[in-house]
Amino acid sequence: MEKKIGKILAVDDNEDILFSIKLLLKPYAELVHTELNPERIPELMQNEEYDVILLDMNFTKDMIGGQEGFYWLEKILEIDSSAVVIFITAYGDVERAVKAIKAGAVDFVLKPWQNEKLIATLSSAMKLRGSLVEADKLRLKQKELSKKLDQPFHDFIGDSAEMHKVYSTIHKVASTDASILILGENGTGKELVARALHRNSTRRKEIFLSVDLGAISETLFESELFGHVRGAFTDAKKDKPGRFEVASGGTLFLDEIGNLSLPLQSKLLTVIEKRQVIRVGSNRSKPVDVRLVCATNMPIYQMAKDGNFRQDLLYRINTVEISLPPLRDRVEDIPILADHFLESFVQKYKKNIRGISSPALKKLRQYNWPGNVRELQHALERAVILSDSKVLQTSDFMLQTPHTVTDDSGFGSYNIEDVERDVIQRALRKNNGNISQAAKELGLTRASLYRRLEKYGL
Repeated sequence: MEKKIGKILAVDDNEDILFSIKLLLKPYAELVHTELNPERIPELMQNEEYDVILLDMNFTKDMIGGQEGFYWLEKILEIDSSAVVIFITAYGDVERAVKAIKAGAVDFVLKPWQNEKLIATLSSAMKLRGSLVEADKLRLKQKELSKKLDQPFHDFIGDSAEMHKVYSTIHKVASTDASILILGENGTGKELVARALHRNSTRRKEIFLSVDLGAISETLFESELFGHVRGAFTDAKKDKPGRFEVASGGTLFLDEIGNLSLPLQSKLLTVIEKRQVIRVGSNRSKPVDVRLVCATNMPIYQMAKDGNFRQDLLYRINTVEISLPPLRDRVEDIPILADHFLESFVQKYKKNIRGISSPALKKLRQYNWPGNVRELQHALERAVILSDSKVLQTSDFMLQTPHTVTDDSGFGSYNIEDVERDVIQRALRKNNGNISQAAKELGLTRASLYRRLEKYGL
């Protein structure tokens, strides 16, 4: 045998049996431990990670029933759910073998055994152990990834009264199958709300599927959402399920639903009402079971009033409405969000940045944030990448200044302070935030420029 079987633990109340096992397996196994007393199994498993456990079915309590063996099998699997256990017994029969497998054992060996067969059984069990351990690692990875990237309120944080209203609504409706409509400006976190609803629902173990309706063309809408059969159109090389079918059993998030044309709204309404889809090129309907969550940044009620959005579809997708406040309406959350993003990007880019200065935080609080939380996130990422400071300063944040008036001077107004502020920002942008170069170009000392940055909250 080219490869060692691995680490074996043999537990039996017969010393001769244990001696025979150790003698037989020593050339093939990496390690062989033998034990007469099953009470020591937890201690042994605490000190060593065994690949295969050979377990006697009958100890002193029950000589032929195998109950002690089943008891210790249960204990072993409690300690290590991926443990590979093979029962050994002199009183084997088909019924007990089936019961052992159902209880969690992987095989059943009769005494006296054939040496070659026992070694082959252990070799197969070793491969199974490898697969189970790998599967456990993958599950753990997925669990951790889900916790970090897809937990109910990941990046969806805040302690303002407005956000507490949102949290409260999520907790009230998440466990239901009610259709939810999420309203809010771009960058407020509409998909994060949808994911929070899914993660707190009875469908949490099923798929969450997000679809950006604004990115799907009119011609591909039916194929993408409802699926198609082979030959339905030129590029239809094989049958393909649509998003409704794929998400069946879970949650389907339709983002930017306000972008749909009236004909597509009609097709979507039919599917929602009938709870079934017909693939393009087919006459056969397929039942679908999705929890529908929709979102838009458009004035959908005004659109319905003006005849640009179907009123009946609006009723269908809007059993409960969740409105997300823009960041400018919850400025008290800016420091919390900024710290959260800072910690994330410091780890990502391996930078030694400990915090954000008070003037910089003041600047962040005073800014209007037209791009909302997403813009704040990008601002922190850019600042972390470009900054050479231990603490982020106002000059690390290049925020846009809105101009209400445009003339041939290139300035938003003729107010001296506004013009000075604008010139300083331009100089900083031109020099990629380098204070020394910007000061030189402005004809100022570094100290003078810093005073002006502080004055204008830059």
